[in-house]
Amino acid sequence: ADCRYTCHQECRSLIQLDCRRPGQWQSQLSPESTLLPPCSQNVTQAVEEEKPEPPTVQEIKQKIEKYNAKVTNCLLMKLNDDGTYTGFIKVHLKLRRPVTVPAGIRPQSIYDALKEVNLAEMTDKRTSFYLPLDAIKQLHISSTTTVSEVIQGLLKKFMVVDNPQKFALFKEMRKDGQVLFQKLPLTEYPLYLRLLAGPDTDVLSFVLKENETGEVEWDAFSIPELQNFLMILDKEEKDKIQQVHRKYERFKQKLQQTLKEARGKPG
Repeated sequence: ADCRYTCHQECRSLIQLDCRRPGQWQSQLSPESTLLPPCSQNVTQAVEEEKPEPPTVQEIKQKIEKYNAKVTNCLLMKLNDDGTYTGFIKVHLKLRRPVTVPAGIRPQSIYDALKEVNLAEMTDKRTSFYLPLDAIKQLHISSTTTVSEVIQGLLKKFMVVDNPQKFALFKEMRKDGQVLFQKLPLTEYPLYLRLLAGPDTDVLSFVLKENETGEVEWDAFSIPELQNFLMILDKEEKDKIQQVHRKYERFKQKLQQTLKEARGKPG
């Protein structure tokens, strides 16, 4: 009411105010007194009330027919008798950090995939390398496949042995000339999002990125991974130092040249 500070109802216990007012006003102010009427609770309830009901089988059938009518390749969706459906999604891999894979393992063959042979378990040796930037992987999944299962499936296909918690699946959308990213919860169903958006990847696409939680959970990394990070940081630091040295060396040469030319001029 006095300082016009506003916060969520559930955040009030975290607020500490330092209102610059005379003594009696400052002593009377508290997070409780700055809260507006509990409208935030009403908003939350309204959102919950507006949550759409799960689509019926008939609605899903209509959406699939509409989706398949727009498909320009063979990547159609198929409705099953039990109401579930299957289809394809493409995932862009945009990983900025190296991943850990088994060392000395041959690429997975069709035989291995059919027999579900886990080549990563055949050796304890590990190595790290960068996946190709913006590589694309196509997955055939079900409407019951969650984001968590998609991440695990991608890691298995590339024989990545890192903790799946290090990665997150994002949906990429384009709106008004801007590219927007939104992190998907692990319980979300990517194929349903694909169905709603249609087959056009310019409208919606999926991206696998590092799980940026704000704080790095170092416990999730192994000792070789941490040592590899140190090596990478050390190399980046040396490269940066060399760039700074070259920059100021060029500046020094230009300054010396300017002084040399100025000595031969009057004044």
